[in-house]
Amino acid sequence: MNSSQIDPARLITPRTLVLCAMVALAAAYRLIVHFVPGLLPWNFTPVEAMALFGGACFADRRLAVLMPLAVMAAADAVIALSLPAAQLLDWLEMAPVIYACIAATVFAGFALRGRQRALNVVMAAMASATGFFLITNFFVWLTSGMYAASLSGLAACYVAGLPFYQNGTLPGTLVWSVLLFGAFALLSRRFAVLAASPVAAA
Repeated sequence: MNSSQIDPARLITPRTLVLCAMVALAAAYRLIVHFVPGLLPWNFTPVEAMALFGGACFADRRLAVLMPLAVMAAADAVIALSLPAAQLLDWLEMAPVIYACIAATVFAGFALRGRQRALNVVMAAMASATGFFLITNFFVWLTSGMYAASLSGLAACYVAGLPFYQNGTLPGTLVWSVLLFGAFALLSRRFAVLAASPVAAA
């Protein structure tokens, strides 16, 4: 078989199915937050955590990239249907940047393969959340027209976004990373079939 092809028999395993379910459940948090306001913290995001988790745990690297992006796209498509036109346009403008950040975090998760100790996961989660904050706010400054095209305007944009980072993105990424990595580690100890990772695709 050509190495660029994905063999379904190698992917449809108990480990992969459990990983997919965990990533999908994390993405479903976005739907709950959006459609049931006030029930859960608004910006306590699982986005970076599930991308990091996918990169670290899916044996097939292509699936590791595809799964977090696919479940996010599905959740976002549902949310987009409920947005007013102006808000939808703003979201569409930022979507490529957000999805690029998710993909980059998956690649960062590759570095955790075989090194999923608590300190490594916490450091990777902090770096992912911080990178997401820096990149997305930079593009808000660059494209929104809300801030002056100067260093002071860029600084003002970061200051305005800091509460969302401090109270949402950073703690959310840390908590969700602990939940996802910790839960899967416990399940792997309980069920040996989950601990046995299939050979990663080239």
